[in-house]
Amino acid sequence: MAKPPRTPKSSRFPAAAKKAAARAPQGLPDRETLLKYLRENGEAAKADIAQAFGLKGAERRALREMLQSLETEGALGRRGRRGYAEAGALPEVGVADVVERDADGELLVRLTKGDDAPLVPLAPSSSRDTGPAPGVGDRLLVRFEKLESGDWIARLIKTVGGGADKVLGVIRKARREVRVEPVDRRSKTSLLLTDPSAYDLRDGDLVVAQETAAEGRFGPKRGKVLEVIGREDQPRAASIIAIHAHNLPTGFTAAAEAEAEAAQPPTLTGREDLRAVPFVTIDPSDARDHDDAVYAQADEEPGNAGGWIVWVAIADVAAYVRADTALDREAREKANSVYFPDRVEPMLPERLSNGLCSLVEGENRACMAVRMVFGADGRKRGHRFVRGLMRSAAKLSYEQAQAAIDGEPDDKTGPILETILKPLWEAYHCMLKGRLARSPLAIESLERRIIIGEDGKVASIMPRKSLEAHRLIEEMMIQANVAAAEQLEGKKTPLIYRIHDTPSQEKVQSLADFLETIGVPWTKGEAPRTDRFNRLLEQTRETPHADIVNEVVLRSQMQAVYSNDNIGHFGLNLGRYAHFTSPIRRYADLIVHRGLIRALGLGDDGLTDSEIGKLKDTAEKISNAERRGMAAERDATDRYVAAFLSDRVGAIFAGRITGVTRFGLFVRLDETGADGLVPVSRLGGEYFVHDDRSHALVGERSGARWPLGMPVEVRLVEATPITGGLLFDMQSEPAPPDPTAARPRPGVRARAEFRDPGRSTAPRKPSARGGKPGGRKGKR
Repeated sequence: MAKPPRTPKSSRFPAAAKKAAARAPQGLPDRETLLKYLRENGEAAKADIAQAFGLKGAERRALREMLQSLETEGALGRRGRRGYAEAGALPEVGVADVVERDADGELLVRLTKGDDAPLVPLAPSSSRDTGPAPGVGDRLLVRFEKLESGDWIARLIKTVGGGADKVLGVIRKARREVRVEPVDRRSKTSLLLTDPSAYDLRDGDLVVAQETAAEGRFGPKRGKVLEVIGREDQPRAASIIAIHAHNLPTGFTAAAEAEAEAAQPPTLTGREDLRAVPFVTIDPSDARDHDDAVYAQADEEPGNAGGWIVWVAIADVAAYVRADTALDREAREKANSVYFPDRVEPMLPERLSNGLCSLVEGENRACMAVRMVFGADGRKRGHRFVRGLMRSAAKLSYEQAQAAIDGEPDDKTGPILETILKPLWEAYHCMLKGRLARSPLAIESLERRIIIGEDGKVASIMPRKSLEAHRLIEEMMIQANVAAAEQLEGKKTPLIYRIHDTPSQEKVQSLADFLETIGVPWTKGEAPRTDRFNRLLEQTRETPHADIVNEVVLRSQMQAVYSNDNIGHFGLNLGRYAHFTSPIRRYADLIVHRGLIRALGLGDDGLTDSEIGKLKDTAEKISNAERRGMAAERDATDRYVAAFLSDRVGAIFAGRITGVTRFGLFVRLDETGADGLVPVSRLGGEYFVHDDRSHALVGERSGARWPLGMPVEVRLVEATPITGGLLFDMQSEPAPPDPTAARPRPGVRARAEFRDPGRSTAPRKPSARGGKPGGRKGKR
């Protein structure tokens, strides 16, 4: 009786070692027995097979020849350097690379260590959270499943790495080579494409490429193209680049779209009828979704003379996006809608975001509403949340509502001016008393709007007007957000707060140092308070330093984030604050809505125990996604502005120095708000040293200064739409020396306090011959 094969003591293939060809007879197996063994065990190394069948000496050599023969015939495939498996076989769980996207946009993966393995479609994960959405070039841990049809699918378990570095770039073709030049102006990674198929690409194609193994130690980096995503001369190339550069999740799965399409219009069941309340929506003129509506009326209660009742109604997204559905998982992954000048990448499918969840004029819509009561002093006295059914009485733009209040009503605002708009403004002026007493941070930021023409190109760049209508809606939304946080805290229901930390001592010290250089007093060691910052801004408002003081105060602030732990909101000067008013475009607001439903017993679609258990993780996830989206929006804007200015190379522009670094000056143009660089090499014939205390570049010889905030004129030398970079020549003269400031000592540049932009900042190594760094000892 043949002994069962021995289990290998150690194996590079644990699954094979575990199952040991324990069921196979001893001795050199025939072809069918070997294939059956590999089929049952998935994969195995030659040593494992030899041990399993008890092979030694000449039999091992015969096994090697058999494996080579079967591999040549195509019956076997390699798994790594030493492993074998039946050709085309897939393990139950394996590591796979995302290698391409098919015509329908589905990702296709291939087993990492199996060149013979088939391309398999990547299916949505059955797990709740697998991390960021994968893309071409990513490396994944997947579970392979065989369908009844005989086809395979790979179900994502988690992302395990990005494989080799990926480069988003543009194809540049020469007579003898094809390269990928990166679109990120901070990147120096240019890849040489050696695959013959690269010559089929067109000059100017936007591609995602991946670095491949180098053929030698020297020479250019090699790469391969993973995906062609567009053309650099496409009108909308800027947003396409931003989406891919920041790995923004785009589109929706079939399951999410199906859930959205199945949504039904709301009914009164379980809702308070608010259709008699004449709510109005006030939004940007080009807004496609409307998630908030407002209404105000004088409070007739005898105990609240001069007080006001303010209603804020918000789209009831929680009624359509339930926890742990495909819609919910994808909304959590996206975390927020991302807005580009030419498009929106929404958090929810259009059926909801522009349809059933949008408070469309004249249509019944489900809402979560809060009724707030304000005293004559502008302070909130109480609030009540309801789940209701509403119907918007009018859809207005900010400009339209403001014009009506300013005495220029139109056909739409005229009939509702006295009954709806004027009470809203009177209520706001009452609320303004409470806001002024609270003294939130009053930083002014001038925003510009990029207008895209019908051809997809930038038609103009205009400053956004700051209207009282904007501030009215902002204050009513803030108070609704505060009411939501207070309600959930009062009911002991966990929530995600919007927090904003107090400025760090280091940032406040840096601000104080700068203010000293322009003669503005600031008591060092004074605790940062919003009213103190506001006095500073008011003190300098009518001075030449107004813009730069505003900029420096803004830079001294911390970044607002989401958290399940509350530390308050410094900028708004509020002890508790949560986002409640934009659930169509922010996942944080959806969580707060579900919390209110749970806390107030308003339905069975409230916050679940499972969601509460991962609130910390959700807060971190959506904070990171928010930063990702903001970076993508900035990058796209920079590229659109560069494209807009590319026809004006050589023109002179007025601007202001908004950044001072040792390698040059950043200048913001007054006309467009565009930021560009004046390299230090273009500032004159002397060396300039960075004085970080006064935020200035100072001439080593003359003491002439280029300080932060200085108005200047620059000439546009280069505008590169593909990277969003602008390069300027300085046309103005520097400011005279500051007699009270310390002068830089000659030779300071040798100590790496000044470098050219492209030169390494690392200290130079002494020459092997001795003498000065980089020099030779004596003449030759």
